[in-house]
Amino acid sequence: MLATELILATIMVLLMILTHLAGLAIITRLLRSHSRMMRRVRLLPFTILLGASMGLISTHTIEIWLYAAVYLGLGVFRSFEQALYFSTVTYSSIGYGDLVLPRQWRIFGAIEGPAGIMMIGLSTAYFVSLLTQLRLISHDWLRREDEPAR
Repeated sequence: MLATELILATIMVLLMILTHLAGLAIITRLLRSHSRMMRRVRLLPFTILLGASMGLISTHTIEIWLYAAVYLGLGVFRSFEQALYFSTVTYSSIGYGDLVLPRQWRIFGAIEGPAGIMMIGLSTAYFVSLLTQLRLISHDWLRREDEPAR
């Protein structure tokens, strides 16, 4: 049973990575086309950040729902609400412990946590990169105190 758990967990992690990379590619493409159309609008940084935030949250939502569907398909939980709740708290590594997996699926569920944190980290890096490109974050800490600001 452990082999089945590990194979399924590996497939889900690969699916999560592919979903996330596709989500980031779609977000990037949409933001590029949006910025070309709205170049003269002063709200451009705001609309780009809003679009990126919505895209990232949507990507995480899809990944959480995929895991919830697998939990439901395995018959681990009785309702989609339970599966979705468990997947959400596991993906974000909160792990309240009020819902637990049966013994034969514990490893599968445990792997969702670190994979989810990696995807959250990837999204954070993407967002920080976006903020930097929009020049909303400057690295003043690299500048000497006697050097003028740019």
